Amino acid sequence: MFNNFNFDDALQKVLDKLMGWGESIILKTPNFFLAILTFVVFWYAGKHISRFIKNYLLKKVGQESIKSVIGRTSFIVIVLIGFFSALAILDLDKVLTSVLAGAGVVGLAIGLALQGTLHNTFSGFILSFLPNIRIGDWIITNGHEGKVVDINLRSVTIIEADNNAVVIPNSKLIDAPFKNFSNSSRSRITVSCGVGYESDLEFVKKITTEAIAGIFKQLPNEEIEFFYTEFGDSSIGYIIRFWTDVRGRLEILDAQSNGILAIKKAYNENNINIPFPIRTLDFGKNKFRSETISIKNLEE
Repeated sequence: MFNNFNFDDALQKVLDKLMGWGESIILKTPNFFLAILTFVVFWYAGKHISRFIKNYLLKKVGQESIKSVIGRTSFIVIVLIGFFSALAILDLDKVLTSVLAGAGVVGLAIGLALQGTLHNTFSGFILSFLPNIRIGDWIITNGHEGKVVDINLRSVTIIEADNNAVVIPNSKLIDAPFKNFSNSSRSRITVSCGVGYESDLEFVKKITTEAIAGIFKQLPNEEIEFFYTEFGDSSIGYIIRFWTDVRGRLEILDAQSNGILAIKKAYNENNINIPFPIRTLDFGKNKFRSETISIKNLEE
């Protein structure tokens, strides 16, 4: 076996193979540098095009999250085009096919492993294009209330009234209802109160409505609504509802406070009583009487 082995022929074959590789490398060198140059050009083009889209094409879009999502997506798409163009320049068609096949398998595995994260990502993409929630809005959702300060592909961040930040996953916001106080410029405010049983209810309604109308202007198709609601233990309860400009919890509390001040001032000027609860205690007079009789019998 070893006698038939020709070392010179084997060495020549190796040298021929190396020479072929060397010639191939020399021939492919221009394409290699061209491929690198192409990828770099696409990389910088992606950055500039992304910035151009965010700052100019989407200049009139008020939602910052929309600008961010579109900018990042355009950058990734342009970079991927540059990557595949570089592979094509190097005549790596088989490698390109393998990369695409491997990307599909890896993408499937990653998708199964990161279902929750991908859910948040797609939810964030949806939230970015929803007009119902924007940065700066005051919302209530998932037991939290505050001002929206950030919307990204993972979560929504709100600042509560105590100045603490709450990060809510996008999937939670998509799957749960939320209330947006900033969706409209005007809202209806409700104030509850009660007056004594001796009061003239028609007069109370007139005075209360006039007090609210004096500080809160109602627009066309808006009106102040007054309803008596119950016969309470010590008063007759009512609610009054009116419209005003509010876009958050602070404005709502301020409107309710001003309404209460106006109602109390009007009641003071017209001697209308707002009674406080009264409780009558029964100390058991019969029991005291029997005990008194017993004491008298003992003294005799």
